[in-house]
Amino acid sequence: MTEFFGNAAYFAVLACLGLYQAGAWLKKKTGLAFLNPLLVSIAGGVGVLLLLRVDSTSFARAAQPLSWLLTPATVCLAIPLYRQVRLVRKYALSLLAGIAAGVAASILSVLVIALIFEMDHAGYVTLLPKSITTAIGMVVSREQGGVENITVAVIVLTGVFGNLMASPLCRLFRLTDPVARGVAIGTSSHAIGTARAMEMDDVTGAVSGLSIAVSGVLTVAAAAILGNLV
Repeated sequence: MTEFFGNAAYFAVLACLGLYQAGAWLKKKTGLAFLNPLLVSIAGGVGVLLLLRVDSTSFARAAQPLSWLLTPATVCLAIPLYRQVRLVRKYALSLLAGIAAGVAASILSVLVIALIFEMDHAGYVTLLPKSITTAIGMVVSREQGGVENITVAVIVLTGVFGNLMASPLCRLFRLTDPVARGVAIGTSSHAIGTARAMEMDDVTGAVSGLSIAVSGVLTVAAAAILGNLV
């Protein structure tokens, strides 16, 4: 206990958790999309780390118990999916085709970016898993020779952007079908985007959760095949 209270890194972790809760409360009260709790905790967390002079390695070590919960939390997305299992069976082929198209678009966009900016292999594979959940993306990046920490940052940024832009983009493209919305959100912005999908309706959330799992598997397979293109 003495070690806990004497270590600024642990206080930084608690502060970030508090900032997340504050962001969740503010978003609920105001309805403003940019007050996404994850975005608030990231922005505020940077300030906390600078104020307390905590380096990233110490912070990561202090937050390790929370990191262990990442995979179980992702697995919990299966609960709303189970509740919509009949709908999933009905649209199985359409769902698979939509998710595969989303994965192809994600990988193709990374390949184009890598070629335009003349990235090396490490830079290319670091960005390759940007649209899948962190638990899987970290493994893909590490096994392909990417920079794991940067991969995590890119995945989080992709998810936050998807969370913020999911509703505006659905309105812009007149995407009203809940199954189509779920595929689009889950395939492009993993669990963080799925949090927004669940706020839309149960079907959108369930399909988005399914898309996370399937797109993760497809991306792992595609990375093994296309990882050496750059």
